Formats: sequence, C-alpha cells, structure tokens
Amino acid sequence: RLVMPTYTEQKFEDHIEQHLNLSGYQSLLSTDYDKSLCLIKQQVIDFIQSTQQPELDKLAQQYGNQTQDKLVHRIHNQISSRGLLDVLRKGVKDRGCTFYLTYFQPASGLNPQHQQLYSANQFSLVRQLHYSSKNQNSLDMVLFLNGLPLLTMELKNSITGQNVVNAEKQYRQDRDPKEPLFQFKRCLVHFAVGNEKVSMTTHLQGSNTRFFPFNKDIDNPINPNGHKSSYLWEDILQPDNLLDLIDNFIHQQETTDRVYDDKTQQVKLEKNQVLIFPRYHQLDVIRKIKSAVVNEGVGGNYLIQHTTGSGKSNSIAWLAHLLTHLF
Repeated sequence: RLVMPTYTEQKFEDHIEQHLNLSGYQSLLSTDYDKSLCLIKQQVIDFIQSTQQPELDKLAQQYGNQTQDKLVHRIHNQISSRGLLDVLRKGVKDRGCTFYLTYFQPASGLNPQHQQLYSANQFSLVRQLHYSSKNQNSLDMVLFLNGLPLLTMELKNSITGQNVVNAEKQYRQDRDPKEPLFQFKRCLVHFAVGNEKVSMTTHLQGSNTRFFPFNKDIDNPINPNGHKSSYLWEDILQPDNLLDLIDNFIHQQETTDRVYDDKTQQVKLEKNQVLIFPRYHQLDVIRKIKSAVVNEGVGGNYLIQHTTGSGKSNSIAWLAHLLTHLF
C-alpha cells in the first residue's frame, strides 16, 4: 500500500509563511491582489495615507473622489515603463505631487522622523497567488512591499520527489513571460526554492530563462536546525535585509553582446538591459568586509578568493559603494 509523505509541499509553504509572519510579514489573500494593476490596491493606499497624507490631499484637489484610482493607475503605468526598482527608489509624480512607495533605512540616527517613516513600510505575502486573468494558475508565494509585488517563489519539497530543478522547469514552461506580473523589471527576482538548494532569475524568458545558483556553497551545508535552504527566509527575505538589497545592491545594467546576423552575414553589437540581483556569495563577502571594517577599523588587508564568472566586478562595485557611505 502507498504511504503518503508526511512532509508535503504545503507544509514546506506553511513553515516559510510562519517564519515570515514572525518577521513582520502580514498574510493576505489572493483576492486582495488586482491582476490588471499587478498590486494590492488597499495596501498601496494605506501606506501612502499613513506616510504622505498632505500630498494625497493636494492630489485630491485635482482628482476629487477619483484620487485613489488615478493614483494606483499612475503607479502601475510608471512601474510598467520604468521598472519597479526605479519607482521604489525615486517615487512617482502625478499632477505636481510626488509620492514615495518605500522608505529606506536612514544612514544615521540623526533624524527621528526618517526612522518613523522607515518603520511604516508594510511587508506582506500571498500564498497561491492567482496572477492571471486568462487561467487559474497560481504561484506558491509572492512577497509584497507596501502593496507592490517584490518577488515570486516556486517551492518544491524533495520528500515528495521534487527539487529546485522542478521549480525552474515550472517557471520556464508554465509561467508566460507576457503575463503582466512576469514582465521584465515588474518584479525584482524570481526564486526557485527546494529544501536543499535555491536558484534565481531576474528575467523570465520562457525556455530561455537563465537561473543562477543562490547557494552558500556549491552545495548548501547541513543545517542542524532545519532546511538547508532556510537562510533564504531566515536572512535574505527579512524586511531590513530586503530593503538594504533594494537600496544598495540590485541594479540595472546595460550589456553589449556580439551577435552574428544571418541576413547581413556580419557580427553586430546588441545592447541588452540586465537586472542584477546579488548572488549569495557576493552578498556574503560584502557583509563580511563591512563587519570587519566596522569592528577592526580601516587600513586592514583582506584576501577574497573567487572563481571565474563569480561576478567579482559587481562585488568590487558594491564594496566601493558601501564604503562611500559607511560611517
């Protein structure tokens, strides 16, 4: 007779959700999500009302009782054209009013009001998010900041015979990159998550999607207290850490590739936009150097070992950026 596995994928989801709830995430329902605007309208409005009411009143003088609808449509259009990262960093203008959609950690404790605004950020999660108006497909988990989707996750549980490779396959085969939520720059990153390993991509392109490993090592070390991949929700997805990533790490880059053109039979240069989300080892090295500098003072020598293709140019750039505003 068949014995059903006791630790199902749903329990894996439960486990992650509970941890995130304890870290300040509120669980919301898929029905709270607006599929055409790609956001949770009520939460966007709540955040703006609690942090920028005077600016909202100013906008209401022009839009009257249509203010909230006009504003969320404006935010949606701005994310569609500029990308989420730019909107989170610079805010959105409408009829001479400026609205910020997140507040980053103040560099020092000198301004208590800034600290208060930072504490007003609202993190939430939706499990089994039905994202499409064309079908009933759902994503295992989506995390939101002030009502805007930050990242998506597909979870797989090896006890039921599936792992991170199955999650990647699901993104490649079942997640149509034409869907509003999956368009490039609408979300910051998509995570394929198993109990043992994690990988990620910032650009869904169907079967051409390229996933990068997001592990502590080639294999994740044994975790005596739980899943090998638990650093993802216990560390990376913690609100302060995610805001730090958005503020200081994730960035858009233009790359130039040489591509052979069949028609002209010549090699031409092709420009591409790339969204860079740091891999685990890059984040790890920056954090280690930061804590060394803070604890030991300046002027120390450090050796960083890396392999080819591990993204050392970005690590150097992130480190330089960090050191310029460390005080």
